Amino acid sequence: MRIALPLILFASGLSLGLGLVLPLMQVERLYFLTDEPSLLAIISGLWSEGEVLLATIVASFSVIFPVIKLGLLNVAAYAGTEAAGRIPAWLRSLSNWSMLDVMLVALVIFAAKTSGLAAATTQPGLWFFAASTVLTDTASALLKERGSEGV
Repeated sequence: MRIALPLILFASGLSLGLGLVLPLMQVERLYFLTDEPSLLAIISGLWSEGEVLLATIVASFSVIFPVIKLGLLNVAAYAGTEAAGRIPAWLRSLSNWSMLDVMLVALVIFAAKTSGLAAATTQPGLWFFAASTVLTDTASALLKERGSEGV
């Protein structure tokens, strides 16, 4: 059990990085136009199109908060059991919103498939991003459990 937490934290960080840069989905329009946007490309595209507020919201919930939470989990894991209780509850709850990105991409894929105007399929970035969210929540639960055992 002692080795599980570091492995989960490492896998979560790796999955988050891959989930940010790999394509989330592939959208084919008119049989010859294909897009494979990554999460960072989507944020960049929103920003360059003038959708600054939307780009900021997506970046906050999809990049900034997950990175902060993962960093705090690593600090808590290696600083000792008393540090595990110092992770703010609001930060723990914010990471749950990361799964919203996965759901939104799934809805876009469903809408594209049912509209008949485009064909969309999931790509590895979506699965890595989802894995990172699940692994981060697992690490948080393990740290919380470890902190309660020491009391």
